[in-house]
Amino acid sequence: MTQAQTVSSEVEIAVDPATAFTAFTDEMDLWWVRGPINFYSDGGRVVEVRCEPGVGGRIIEVLDDPAAGLVLERARITRWEPGALVAWESSLDDVQTEVTFVPIEGGTRVTVAHVIPAGGEDKGGTAWSRVVPGWFGAWCAKRDRVRHEQIDIARLSLGLSYARPAAAARWLARVFGFESMDDLPDGFDPLPDGPYGHPWIEFRIGNAVLNIFPLDGERTGEVRTHVPWVYVDDLDAHFAHARENGATIVEEIHPYPGSSVYVADDLEGNRWTFLQARPSMR
Repeated sequence: MTQAQTVSSEVEIAVDPATAFTAFTDEMDLWWVRGPINFYSDGGRVVEVRCEPGVGGRIIEVLDDPAAGLVLERARITRWEPGALVAWESSLDDVQTEVTFVPIEGGTRVTVAHVIPAGGEDKGGTAWSRVVPGWFGAWCAKRDRVRHEQIDIARLSLGLSYARPAAAARWLARVFGFESMDDLPDGFDPLPDGPYGHPWIEFRIGNAVLNIFPLDGERTGEVRTHVPWVYVDDLDAHFAHARENGATIVEEIHPYPGSSVYVADDLEGNRWTFLQARPSMR
């Protein structure tokens, strides 16, 4: 029989504990990130993630038509102390979770602590400790300046394959400024098991998804079958940053019908086109 295990993480946010608790529970559907592997049930059917208040409340995934009452129960609330603590027992495995909200100078320290009892199974219950620092932390940083509405991912996503996917992901984040939904792996090529064990690395550009995969085989020739087009807020600043940080500039900024563009190659020769975004683009 395996021994009891503990898993934890924490994040510091610039809001008071009462606000943090409300944002964590009432706004769970706003900070829980949509994505191909981010749900326990069929991601194509999930319309809402909901935390019901109070002891005995459920954390659920609402499926299809909310009026139909179809849900997947993730967990049952066991402790509910607004502004201080919420705890639950997983309905899908044996993981017990406690989230605390402790006041610190300038905000709140949010700590997620899991216990897997002796002989118990973890079928994803500890995922909260991986996603809360990034997802919930990012939501708290912007919740006062954005609409409180869930923006789903775009219908079109893009996958790019690299011989050194972890190194490529770090390069894309550093040079092109792409934001990953999780901490990027450090020094692993190919990708390690664990949070990226499928394996891929997921970036978000607006509401579009860019997935980085290991290259199957060898890159040959000069044929480029995938050229991503990315809209950015400040094309001049983006161009200068990319050039200064090692991008190979193929075409400098020039007019293009309806916009301006520049073209660059990344560290493995994949070609990218960057365009000036319109103010109305999300």
